[in-house]
Amino acid sequence: MQEITNEVLEQDSYILYIYTPFCGTCHVARTMLTKIESVHKETIFYQMNASLYAEFMQEHKIESVPCLLIKEGNEVKEKIYAFRSIANIYSYLTEYKPDLFVKS
Repeated sequence: MQEITNEVLEQDSYILYIYTPFCGTCHVARTMLTKIESVHKETIFYQMNASLYAEFMQEHKIESVPCLLIKEGNEVKEKIYAFRSIANIYSYLTEYKPDLFVKS
């Protein structure tokens, strides 16, 4: 996972994992996302420490962590708070990152 930057936040589309360092559930969620990235051998998710981005948290009305925020076409499409399983995360990736599943 790559740390979020202001340049990325200005992009039209991204998938952002929002966490806090001492959140146990966040560590479980990170493990799921890291496994997905290792399977695809590429960076899919950006990460943001919620403690460092209070203004972003308020502006986007982030209710809790962990949160997977999906921005597409310069609009927030989803805020996922219940990660549940890797299969559940894949259901969002098939919709928002279909290029991951195209064989070359």
